[in-house]
Amino acid sequence: MQIDLGAELIRAGSGDANLVAEITADAFYDDPFNRWIFGTFPAISSMFHILARGVYIPRGFAYRLGDEGACMWMLPGQQTDFSMSVYAAIAWSSLLKSGPRSVVRAIKTGNAMDAQHPHFPHAYLFSIGVRRNQQGKGLGRKLIQPVLDACDRESLPAYLENSNPANTGFYRSCGFEEVGKVIHPEADSPPLVPMLRQPRPPA
Repeated sequence: MQIDLGAELIRAGSGDANLVAEITADAFYDDPFNRWIFGTFPAISSMFHILARGVYIPRGFAYRLGDEGACMWMLPGQQTDFSMSVYAAIAWSSLLKSGPRSVVRAIKTGNAMDAQHPHFPHAYLFSIGVRRNQQGKGLGRKLIQPVLDACDRESLPAYLENSNPANTGFYRSCGFEEVGKVIHPEADSPPLVPMLRQPRPPA
C-alpha cells in the first residue's frame, strides 16, 4: 500500500516501540474491555509494549503523532500470526501482574477474535490512541485518515474491533459499521464490537 503520512506523522522504528506503547497504554487506561481482561493498568501497558516491540513495529505498520498519538496496523501481505514467544510473554506478564484469571480471559478473547476476523484482504487497525490529556483535539482523525485514504485509493476494506463504546461515534464517522456478532468471550465480558469500513469511491 502507498500510504502518505504527511509531515506530522512519523513511521515508527524499533527505537519508537516504548513511546508508541506508552502513548497507546495511556489512551487505553480506562478501556472497559482491556480492564476486564487484564485488570490492572500495568498489565495493559505491558501487553502494548510486548505487541509494539514484537509484532506491530517490526512486522506491521505503526506510526505516531509526536508524543501525543499512535496507530498500529497490519496491512495485506504482512505477517499477522503471533509467534510463540509473543504469546508466552503476554501470558507470563498477565500472570505476574493480574493472576491466572487474566491469562484465561486473554486466551478466550484471542480465540474469539480469530474466529470472526475477515479472511479477505483488508487493513486491520489493532489500535489507535491519543494520550488522555490530548483528546478532543481532532488528533484521532489525523492519525487514522492516511491509511483510510490509501484504502480508498486501493479499494480495500478496513477492519477493527471496538473495545470501548465511547469510541463508536468516532469510528462510524470514519465510515466503519458494526459487522458480525458482538464478541463476548465470557458471558459477563464487556462488548468487543467488530467493525468494517468499505472503501469509498474517489470524490
